[in-house]
Amino acid sequence: MQAFERYFLAANRWALILLLAAMSVIIFTNVALRYLTNQSLEWAEEVSRHMMIWLTFLGAGPVLRYGGHIAVENLQDALPQKAAIALRAVVAALLFAFFGFMVWYGWLYMQRTMFQLTAVTQIPFAYIYSAMLIGGVLLIVHWLLVVRGYVLRREFASDAHFDANASASL
Repeated sequence: MQAFERYFLAANRWALILLLAAMSVIIFTNVALRYLTNQSLEWAEEVSRHMMIWLTFLGAGPVLRYGGHIAVENLQDALPQKAAIALRAVVAALLFAFFGFMVWYGWLYMQRTMFQLTAVTQIPFAYIYSAMLIGGVLLIVHWLLVVRGYVLRREFASDAHFDANASASL
């Protein structure tokens, strides 16, 4: 299971790195062309916007696994340990439900937009909306990998790249 988790996280990180790098190159090239030649790439803005959507949904999972999303924890801090565990279990169940909702509606949006084309690149919007479905599935997998530690000990994953507890104390 640790090998799966390591490869899964590495694949997710590399997808984010490659998307961000490609988006940066596209935007930089478009700005340089506009400045130097008074011409621009017609598709650059649309493609970079769609890449940003994909970055958002693919990046939500790693941020969740490290506890990087905003949270209000005053109530669980004030509760006795068993009540705090019960509250975190309810939060975990609600998150699973929300991620399932994302997957379901991502699927519905993909079906509804399969024949609607983007303005410049003329690709189906379903490819853009599939980010919601895939991001929801990735959120479920990331959450499954850390939910036990969160519910029982209020722990998130941490590694050399990110530590939510250290970040929260800034």
